[in-house]
Amino acid sequence: MVESQHTASTMRLADSLEEQAVLEVILEDSKPALPQNVAKLHYLLATPFRYRPHQGSRFRAAFDPGVWYGAEVLRTALAEKSYWRLRFLLDSPATPDLKPVPHTAFRATVRTGGALDLTIPPLVRDRSSWTARASYSDTQVLAAAARAAGMAVIRYESVRDPQQAACAAVLDPAAFGRGQPRLQQTWFIAAARARVRAARDEQDGDSWEFSAAQLLEGR
Repeated sequence: MVESQHTASTMRLADSLEEQAVLEVILEDSKPALPQNVAKLHYLLATPFRYRPHQGSRFRAAFDPGVWYGAEVLRTALAEKSYWRLRFLLDSPATPDLKPVPHTAFRATVRTGGALDLTIPPLVRDRSSWTARASYSDTQVLAAAARAAGMAVIRYESVRDPQQAACAAVLDPAAFGRGQPRLQQTWFIAAARARVRAARDEQDGDSWEFSAAQLLEGR
């Protein structure tokens, strides 16, 4: 589940399609070069491996190689994305509620001979470490060890999804093979401090709503 505002964002800054195309080229040239091992992947699969942000994530310490995060079911992906929309509001008290923003949901196939599953024995015995809601120190250390051991994927329990379904952290883009994203859908996500709503861009389409308590406390 990724935000899909890139085209609309540059369109607002240009007076014609020609100017927009030039702006897109300038922006692309300003980005880090794609690593060779993702150069042939679709951008939805390749982009997370392009950057080394100074802010860490659950299985990536600051400035570490990229990680692609996915979920086994759509609801979980929506809950994970909704958490970060809510977190943005809570971290910026003067910001008004976030209006509906388009996102792209898609499927991807992962195949690998090396993976860790934190939801089954023996690793599930340390579940309290893997499911810490705010501290990622233990999971980042685990991910570094997994990379060193040649593991490509980590399967883990979502702490944002109220039903605690599984997610996957892809450490090695080779796990995608030559795969392409499939079954793309457009969803709109609107966030307020009390709840986050998600609705598919389709008449009578699916929708989900998550309360702040569900996303922040797992209830």
